[in-house]
Amino acid sequence: MIIRKLEVGPIMANCFILGCENTKEAVVIDPGDDADRILMALAKEELTVKYLINTHGHFDHVGANKRMKETTAAPIAIHPGDAPMLTELSRSAAMFGLSAENSPEADQLLKDGDEIVFGDITLKVIHTPGHSPGGVCLYTPGHLFAGDTLFAGSIGRTDLPGGDYDTLISSIKTKLLGLDEDTVVYTGHGPETSIGNEKRMNPFLR
Repeated sequence: MIIRKLEVGPIMANCFILGCENTKEAVVIDPGDDADRILMALAKEELTVKYLINTHGHFDHVGANKRMKETTAAPIAIHPGDAPMLTELSRSAAMFGLSAENSPEADQLLKDGDEIVFGDITLKVIHTPGHSPGGVCLYTPGHLFAGDTLFAGSIGRTDLPGGDYDTLISSIKTKLLGLDEDTVVYTGHGPETSIGNEKRMNPFLR
C-alpha cells in the first residue's frame, strides 16, 4: 500500500493519500487544505482518487473538499453525525480567525462497520465519537487512520461543540485498544504512534 502524509493548512492537519500499488486506485483521507499540493502528490504517484474520506467535519480536515471534488469527481464520505458541519466551514473557521470554503454535501454517509474498497485494499470504518459526534477511524490490518480521536501521548480535544470527554475515552478503550499492538496509528495531527505505545504510555488511557 502506498501511504503519503501531507501536513496541510495553518493548523497543520495530516492529510493521507492511500494508494493500491496494483491498480493505482486511491483514497484521500482528510483533505483539509492545500488542494494543489494534494493533487500534485496524487499525480506524482499516478493515482486515481476513488473516495474523499473525512474522519470528521472540522474545517481543518475537510477544507479542500470542494476543490478536490471539482477536480477528481470523487465522492465525499463522512459519518452522518458530522455531515451537517460541511456547509458551515466558513463560519467555524472564522471563529479561529481563519478562512475555509464550504464543502459540498456528502455523497456517502458512513456507519460503523462499513467497508471502503479501492483496488486491493479495504478500509473498515470504526465510529469513534467524542471529539465530534461523527468521528471515525479507518482500519486496514496493521494501519489505523485515527483522525483526531487518538494522538501520540494524547487524545482529541473535547471542548468543541459536540465533543464529550467520557464518550471519547470509551470509544478509544472499547474500539481501538483491542487492535493488534503493532498497529501503526496515523494521527490527525503530529507523529505516528502505535496501539501498544498508547496502551502503555498514554496518560489519558490509564
